[in-house]
Order: sequence, then structure tokens, then C-alpha cells
Amino acid sequence: MSTCSLQPPATATVTLAIRSRARRNRSSAFTLIEIVLVITIVSILSAALIYGIKGNVDVAKETRVEADIKAIVTQIKVYEARNLQPPTTEQGLKALVELPTLEPVPERWTQLLEEVPKDPWKRELRYVYPARRSKADYDVFSLGPDGVESADDIGNWKVSAQK
Repeated sequence: MSTCSLQPPATATVTLAIRSRARRNRSSAFTLIEIVLVITIVSILSAALIYGIKGNVDVAKETRVEADIKAIVTQIKVYEARNLQPPTTEQGLKALVELPTLEPVPERWTQLLEEVPKDPWKRELRYVYPARRSKADYDVFSLGPDGVESADDIGNWKVSAQK
């Protein structure tokens, strides 16, 4: 009696095992194109995120300047109430920090600020009396990000217009 074996020859089994292992190794690694594609997508998303955050930082700086200007305007009003006039342009915002030596020297001076705040761009705020741009008696303003007196300046004329 002869038995018929359905098993493949040993060499065929070894060949199938080698092909199977090669296919598994090939599919478990990333190709160079896949890696480059992922890096490109991550780079584009990162750039978009940074661009969006930068806009928020600029808005935050402008908001801070507006708040500082409001606080200074309040202190100038206190100075004016005590001394019957605001500081002159020559005395500037320093008159809120230290006793002015230039005329008119106030008789009832008190220190209203520890120091004159700088804008977020590390420049001193400007003060002009009488006003050239605002409806108030004086202008208090920052030169903005460009550091040049221009239309993008942030001052008490913009702060009062937003009310």
C-alpha cells in the first residue's frame, strides 16, 4: 500500500519561509519617502502654529501699552488736580516720578509712579503738552513696534476712541 503525502518538499517550505520573512522585514521599516513626507507635514504644521502665536504676542503687546497709557493718564489727572495743570512737555512723565526742577515747579508735588513704564519694545513712552493728536490736553503714546512716529503709534487718542 502506498501512502500519498500532501506535504510539500522541504526545499519549498524553506523558500516560503524566507519569502515570508523578507516580506515581514520590508513592511516593518519606513521608506525614505515616508519619512520625508512626515517631516514635511510636521514642519508645515509647526510653521502655521508659530505664525498664529506670533500674532497673539503682537496683540498682547498692544494691549499692555494701552493699559499702561490708561494708568499714566489717570496719574496725570491726579497730578493736574493737585497742581492745577499737567506737567509740561519738558518736564515729561518724569514729573510723576521725581520733583520737576524746570518751571513751573509744582507746590503740592507727590510721587505718583515708582518709575515711568517702558513700552513692550523697551522704549520710553512719549508725552506732549499741549496735545497734538488726542482730544485730551496732552498726548501719551508709544511709538509702536517700528519705533518711529507714524500712524501705527499707540496713544491716548486710540485708547479714548475705543470707549
